[in-house]
Amino acid sequence: MSASDSHEHDDHSPTSEHAHEHTHGHSHNHGAGASRGRLLVALCLSATVLVAEIVTALLTGSLALLADAGHMLTDVAGLVMALTAAHLSARPATDRSTWGMRRAEVIGAALQAGMLAVVGVFVAFKAVHNLLVAPRVEASGMLVMGVIGLAANVIALLVLSGGRGGDGHGENLNMKAAFLEVLNDALGSVGVIIAAAVVARTGWTRADAVASLLIAVLILPRAVALLRSALVVLMDFTPKELDLAQVRTHMLGVDHVEEVHDLHAWTVASGMPVLTAHVVVRDECLRDGHTEEILDHLQGCVAEHFPVKIQHATLQLEPVSHLEHEAAYC
Repeated sequence: MSASDSHEHDDHSPTSEHAHEHTHGHSHNHGAGASRGRLLVALCLSATVLVAEIVTALLTGSLALLADAGHMLTDVAGLVMALTAAHLSARPATDRSTWGMRRAEVIGAALQAGMLAVVGVFVAFKAVHNLLVAPRVEASGMLVMGVIGLAANVIALLVLSGGRGGDGHGENLNMKAAFLEVLNDALGSVGVIIAAAVVARTGWTRADAVASLLIAVLILPRAVALLRSALVVLMDFTPKELDLAQVRTHMLGVDHVEEVHDLHAWTVASGMPVLTAHVVVRDECLRDGHTEEILDHLQGCVAEHFPVKIQHATLQLEPVSHLEHEAAYC
């Protein structure tokens, strides 16, 4: 693993404190330009289909098509937010914003999830109403628009799924949100096609409402899951893959480590977990000059023993005699 390490030592004082920060040497914005390009292509496709779907839904009276257009509207708005978030998250860190604006992609994902949930609830409510009062539906326009929408969504999905590493939708929450929105809309287009076929063959117009309910069922669980993932990051929860009790146990197993406290782990943005800890060592360790060896063992512990790779780990070494001094200021 490529890393750049910095050590600050003052081994002449027995009460000195040592801080070690381990970071990756590569840029966290690798692939950001490609992500923005994919998002822009998907946005153009979605916006074009949105206009066509709204016009066709009004002409045919199809709720399923209008529901799909509503979902497409959230896609367009979500892709705009995703594109904006991708641009902001690529901005470099400054003294005022030491992590840059990486968390913008998480905020964008949370907003997209909220929109998906609102649309899902609205579509479900409207569909139940149409099950009770059968609407008039024109099937041919639904079918044509459903096919066009599905084709556009499939193309958008292929574009968004390009480059799955680094900033691919599998790791970046912002890209994952955009991918899920378009995927849901593609499934919604399938629902429109099926409903149109049933109406054309049987004349049962409630098939349109049933398809709308299925679209809502597809939207809501994914929206909730996406919102939960975003809130975990925004609330600075410990990454779910990381067991802090296990981390503490491993660190306490390093020779000369007496105690570990102020142990914190959180995620700045997708793929950027952070860990900090105060590590208490025997007083003589700071006098005899082998703190670097302890730090190396601690760094190896954090880097190698856990399923989630810690991007930034800051470890502060303290002598046992420092505990009383620290307690006095807490």
